[in-house]
Amino acid sequence: MPPKPQLNPFVETMDAPPIPAVRQALTAYDGRHGPVLDLCQAVPGYAPHGDLLVALARTAGDAALAGYGDIQGERVLRDALAADINSVYGGDVAAADLQITAGGNQAFFVMALALAQPGDEVILIGPHYFNHDMTLRMLGITVRVVDGDPEAGFLPDMAAIEAATHEKTRAIFIVTPNNPSGGIYPSTLIDALFVHCVKAGIVLVIDETYRDFLPAGSGPPHGLFAHQDWRDNFVHIYSFSKAYCIPGHRVGAIAAGGRIMTEIAKVMDNLQICAPRPVQHALVGAIDALKSWRDGNRDEIDRRRVAFERVIAAKGHWKIVSIGAYFAYLRHPFGDEHAMDVARRLAGDYGVLVLPGSCFGAGQEAYIRAAFANADAAIIDSLSRRLPSQWS
Repeated sequence: MPPKPQLNPFVETMDAPPIPAVRQALTAYDGRHGPVLDLCQAVPGYAPHGDLLVALARTAGDAALAGYGDIQGERVLRDALAADINSVYGGDVAAADLQITAGGNQAFFVMALALAQPGDEVILIGPHYFNHDMTLRMLGITVRVVDGDPEAGFLPDMAAIEAATHEKTRAIFIVTPNNPSGGIYPSTLIDALFVHCVKAGIVLVIDETYRDFLPAGSGPPHGLFAHQDWRDNFVHIYSFSKAYCIPGHRVGAIAAGGRIMTEIAKVMDNLQICAPRPVQHALVGAIDALKSWRDGNRDEIDRRRVAFERVIAAKGHWKIVSIGAYFAYLRHPFGDEHAMDVARRLAGDYGVLVLPGSCFGAGQEAYIRAAFANADAAIIDSLSRRLPSQWS
């Protein structure tokens, strides 16, 4: 027999995406506890603003936007986003510092390909978002995990970061507010990470997809954009998906310095040429016009957080280890039972969809991630009768 074609071992040796694996367990659910309660994937639990939907329909029908656009993205959106970033963080971000991408995941992929080559290392903080880990491994980049401290909301210790950094390290990557833990990095820790990266000659990459859901009045997430040399050692990733409720339209962004941006643009040109143009134009006016609406959504998500904390506290056996923005990270009450088995049983027997901690790295088998932002407070309250403290 002729030999079979060889496939990329970096991809072939990976597990299948975890969300479909958990959803498959729903085939066993008979509906006895009511409709499926989906706390699995981070999807906005409400529709986009009506004005944004009107703008999307208008720009989708604009023939002038049917052709290729600027590799870095539409200038009008980059101008608007630069102004928004500067209003939130302070600093001097300009349109030239921004790359519009087809979602946050593509932003990470483009950034990783621009910063590191096979054999280089990138530090992730455990638990970590599985798509980030998978992307790096697909590219042949070695992932070095520094585990966060569960007693401190899974935030990392600087001594551990410093010990994990060596000559092959190219970047340290964090997510704040965090996916999966919900933990929020204080600005003092972010500053310390940046100083360390400058000294080590590496890049600090921060995914701030959930920035818009920080508590009201919490102030700037950090002050890195105010550093004169931020463009040399800092990359910022943002997504419009959650704040504007448009994950299906796939719009993200990277803020980076000239030298790094030059390489990012090369990758983007070969990967997609340009991000989808109509949605970029629809977003331009929305950034300012929908600020109050976005603030209202932030407050609504916080109400859902409070409802979720209330339900879990009443259950008694489940424990919230960390919570914030969209996510709660819980220790399940089923002893040594593997988190994937717990998640599948919750889906198949109770119609509750969550993700197992084992999706987010080694040593996370005792944890479950719940995306509580998906459900309103009334639906979250129904968890009190559906979330078991012991198996029936």
